Amino acid sequence: MKNIGIAIAGTSGYPIDDAALARGISRLQSQGYIVHNYYDAERKFERFAASDGERLAQLNAAAADPECQIVIALRGQYGISRILPHIDFRSMADSGKLFVGFSDITAFHMGLYQATGRISFAGPMSADLVREEPVAYTLKQFWDCLKGPTHSVRGTGAGNPQLDVQGTLWGGNLAMINHLIGTPYWPQIDGGILFLEDIGEHPYRVERMLLQLHFAGVLERQRAIVLGDFSGYRLSPHDNGYDFDTMLAYIRSLLPVPVLTGLPFGHGESRCTLPFGARAHLVSDGEGFDLTASGYPTL
Repeated sequence: MKNIGIAIAGTSGYPIDDAALARGISRLQSQGYIVHNYYDAERKFERFAASDGERLAQLNAAAADPECQIVIALRGQYGISRILPHIDFRSMADSGKLFVGFSDITAFHMGLYQATGRISFAGPMSADLVREEPVAYTLKQFWDCLKGPTHSVRGTGAGNPQLDVQGTLWGGNLAMINHLIGTPYWPQIDGGILFLEDIGEHPYRVERMLLQLHFAGVLERQRAIVLGDFSGYRLSPHDNGYDFDTMLAYIRSLLPVPVLTGLPFGHGESRCTLPFGARAHLVSDGEGFDLTASGYPTL
């Protein structure tokens, strides 16, 4: 996979360690990758990688870069919502670039698909590629998916139903998906396989967001819901036995569609890559499941 061009765009937050980013980019370049970093550490603005206008300019420049086939988000956190109204999604789609990221970048995936039908990739951030000791599973998933022409992910979770369904693969960060309901960036997807993850959200908040999607009629139109990592929250004595498993049992009893757990996707270091908008086949035997995507753009 050498001589692949990777453009880094600071669409949201800035890195924890600018020096580590620079070292990681140099290491990638020494391995034969072409890396163009459009983030400038001197241009940080408040909690963002740069001002709104400058972050939009980074995204546009990355999409127009003739030497790069991949545009990867610098980091998530928050910020892309500020520039959504100003993104030329048609130009993004016509660039032919493979756009990659997760968390806050979920809003970009949704807006791009809604406006153009272009498939993008819920996957690693730049930090995953440039860390001194990369996570083997995360990198293998990333490159295997982008090479194509199909891509499979194996998951396991307690209480998963047996099923065999096909549909449009879509999803990402639960909070960002809820954030876009009723906006021009919401893709109307029926018969889909919806994958979800979040970090630091107490089970009652996860339940509340899932109920919002349910009340809006979104969940009942899907073939299946597949949950990834929901960690980083803290329970208290006040919860009185209400934990994630209790919430999950309630949601499963309420929804008319199957809910699976165990997708290796989320804010942990080990993360699969999923093409948002691809055709997907989900097969579960009750002990584990295989999610296979096809029909998406590749390198």
